[in-house]
Amino acid sequence: MTEKEPSGPDLTVYYDGACPLCTAEISHYETREGADRLCFVNVAAAQSDAGPGLDRDAALKRFHVRKADGTLISGAAAFIEIWRVLPGWRWLARFARVPGVPWLLERAYRIFLPVRPGLSWIAARLGAKPRTGALDTQHHTS
Repeated sequence: MTEKEPSGPDLTVYYDGACPLCTAEISHYETREGADRLCFVNVAAAQSDAGPGLDRDAALKRFHVRKADGTLISGAAAFIEIWRVLPGWRWLARFARVPGVPWLLERAYRIFLPVRPGLSWIAARLGAKPRTGALDTQHHTS
């Protein structure tokens, strides 16, 4: 029996690298067990490509992930997908799939979106740094 070669990441994670708060969260995910199953794409980089069905402006306004099969997911459901992939977070993904919880998480995410710039400003004052410069795509492989 031969070992199956990895066909690519389980999820591609599109994030706003110009946002210190977003970058701090992504930096945390990058250090977790299972992060090798994720590909992180900084859509704030001018030369970034979010792929089919997702333009740069939409990717900067709302959090998105793309599953290996090409399915694009956004908002709270995108976070749930990340939690599903990362072993230390699977308990939260299971909780987040309880009927009614995804709806509540999405409502909370929609409340968060307009206050994100202010929270990002606070995060920057506390030392969080945006990712600037060249295209910042990190593809982890096993």
